[in-house]
Amino acid sequence: MILAEEQRQLLMLCAIPKLNWNLVAREAQEPGGLPRLLTGEASEDTERARAAAGLIREALAEPAEVEDRVESELSTVGEDVRITTVLDDDYPANLRVIFNLPPFLLYRGVLNATDARSVAVVGTRKATDEGLARARQIAAGLVEHRVTVLSGLARGIDTAAHEATIAAGGRTVAVLGTGINAVYPRDNEALAEKIVASGGAVVSQFWPTAPPRASNFPIRNIVTSGMSQGTVVVEASGNSGARNQARRAIEHGKWVFLVSGLVTNEPWAQSYLERPDRRRRTREVESVDEIVALLWEPEAIEALSSQRRQLVLGLA
Repeated sequence: MILAEEQRQLLMLCAIPKLNWNLVAREAQEPGGLPRLLTGEASEDTERARAAAGLIREALAEPAEVEDRVESELSTVGEDVRITTVLDDDYPANLRVIFNLPPFLLYRGVLNATDARSVAVVGTRKATDEGLARARQIAAGLVEHRVTVLSGLARGIDTAAHEATIAAGGRTVAVLGTGINAVYPRDNEALAEKIVASGGAVVSQFWPTAPPRASNFPIRNIVTSGMSQGTVVVEASGNSGARNQARRAIEHGKWVFLVSGLVTNEPWAQSYLERPDRRRRTREVESVDEIVALLWEPEAIEALSSQRRQLVLGLA
């Protein structure tokens, strides 16, 4: 993989143990942010930022270890793996506007500007037949409206959403809870290949060799929410990853679309329609048309993302 020098420097920072990657992503977009980080300075006036600055100064005093980590990780990826970072113009527009954005994404396949018009379809791994059918119906309906369908490549609802999107001739993006070198669960490796072959993408915010740790999947939900305009939850219990993603979507100012049967069966879903801090961005839906009516066109998202970047860079 060939990297621009700024990309390599950003990855060196990410290779520093215990350094908060979201802080790195935010700081790197500031005017002169990356050079400032490389000298062990941060513009955020927080205890976390001061601690991060200390970690950077210590690690980069003798940078061989972090340089080796970057080279070691990147040496494991195939020729078809690409990278985009917060420093690059092709970084996903929806993702740029959240507060806990990742510094980089590694991906296979193609990321398009039209992916700004996207919705995540998620739910339980132990889905009912009715839930699987509903996920397929929703995914196929979104394709009819030129919406990119995101999901997490898990068993159950995620798999149904990806497969239905491909079958309908649409674009789907799978967000991994592992490094780009692995697919979890292993029995979805063929599906990942189909997603890439169909013109979609498989993306990861982790180092290429990252295994499927339990702690990775809530982090994965941040990207799945962040890359979309909203999340459709089809079936999900109160302690599920899909509920976690719904919470992330609210934090990101994105839409949460709750399928009607879910609201009937799950108290947590009903609470999203009642709690003042969540009901403003939550909708109970019965049809795809109700979802599509609330989506922005890619051009509007790109303008918002560009405005966000200009504000960060001090150009507006």
